[in-house]
Amino acid sequence: MSLHDSRSARRPDPDQAMVDIANYITDYYIGSSEAYTTARYMLLDSLACAMLAMRHPECVKHLGPLVPGANLPGGARVPGTAYELDPVQAAYNIGVQVRWLDFNDTWLAAEWGHPSDNLGAILAVGDYLSRKAEREHGKPLTVRDLLTAAIKAHEIQGAYALKNSFNRVGLDHVLLVRLASTAVVTHLLGGGKDEIINAVSNSWVDGGALRTYRHAPNAGPRKGWAAGDACRRAVIHALNAVKGCVGYPSALTARTWGFYDVLFGGKAFEFERPFGSYVMENVLFKISHPAEFHAQTAVECAMALHPKVAGRLDQVDRIVVETQEAATRIIDKTGPLANHADRDHCLQYMVAVPLVFGRLTADDYSDAVAADPRIDALRARMEVRENPAFTRDYVDPEKRYIGNSVEVFFKDGSSTGKVSVDFPIGHRERRGEGIPLLLRKFEKAVGGQLPARRVEQILALTQDTSRFEATPIHRFVDLFTL
Repeated sequence: MSLHDSRSARRPDPDQAMVDIANYITDYYIGSSEAYTTARYMLLDSLACAMLAMRHPECVKHLGPLVPGANLPGGARVPGTAYELDPVQAAYNIGVQVRWLDFNDTWLAAEWGHPSDNLGAILAVGDYLSRKAEREHGKPLTVRDLLTAAIKAHEIQGAYALKNSFNRVGLDHVLLVRLASTAVVTHLLGGGKDEIINAVSNSWVDGGALRTYRHAPNAGPRKGWAAGDACRRAVIHALNAVKGCVGYPSALTARTWGFYDVLFGGKAFEFERPFGSYVMENVLFKISHPAEFHAQTAVECAMALHPKVAGRLDQVDRIVVETQEAATRIIDKTGPLANHADRDHCLQYMVAVPLVFGRLTADDYSDAVAADPRIDALRARMEVRENPAFTRDYVDPEKRYIGNSVEVFFKDGSSTGKVSVDFPIGHRERRGEGIPLLLRKFEKAVGGQLPARRVEQILALTQDTSRFEATPIHRFVDLFTL
């Protein structure tokens, strides 16, 4: 699919895929009130995840300047801390916070990922620019501006994920975080179409991280900071582009050396629909359980079965879990689990814990909980199989379901009966049920990390939509700093 002869030194026109992103970022007007409403919930949910992550030392050790003392007074802040950093390192910090617990929003298609990961770059750069504007008597960016950038970042990441499977060639989905964040942050920094194209081209030239750290036998905590790393890299590309650094117009299509030939089997990207606001409107929230999203409905099934199973654990003969094809590829896992990152990407573990305890929290991935022998005893009795109907509904653009079913069979020949859930509580079809729970998640998370008076101010502001969206970004971030 490569188009440009690597022997010719003639500079080609920019690849159309990069031009389309630049046109969308600079020209497309977001007219969807649903997209903005969902984006507000996304912002609150992401900050809830960031505050919850502050309770985990393994996350906190990633925060702060890259080297001791490399602070930037007047720079970008890191919520829940007193850090003031350059926007590159702040983007890493915030990206780590939002992503650490695997509890932020999700998008599932040919590729999967977490579009709110982009908030690391957007919030860091937005806070930095807004503070700078105030010092220079300019016009600060508002929360509404932040939401617009987030809608477009969600759209770019999600639109690429609909038809293009990077995981099938071994690449991690955070390359789409880097792509989307690079584009929107370049625009926030004042870049026009040429600068966006240049920055995006450098993002593609970066290639992609391997998925090694997400899969057995190497699953590990890098998956908690990989998106922060992508945000950091995006801000670097954006800052370089607005300084006038050149791009690489056939970064995708160059014969032999372009992304398509080197990393994508020579194939060009495919797209299901033009850029708009579809992704934000349909994004999936993780509300009830911090668990890899392909397992969310399996956890709901297990929670429903807990009362029937908890008193008969020693009588369990086998457990049948039916799921989508994607889940069988990425979270069907047997054998010893080495760490929390291994466990929260194991379908069997995420079913066993609620069957035993009637819950699944971030703490349930700890070594202490995992040491309970009942968990591995249940895992050993599980059969995971694909249900073709779940797979069809998963890829159907009108549904985007993530179905699972669980049935427990006992040694006496009886069973619990099969419990099936087609789509989780965070799905668009269950927004009415899910949003009150999302707001409680937010209130509880900030209440556990910030002073009571500050929590009152945050809740009062976020409940007043007009005032909230008109608030300068840095004034909103003020409320989250220590």
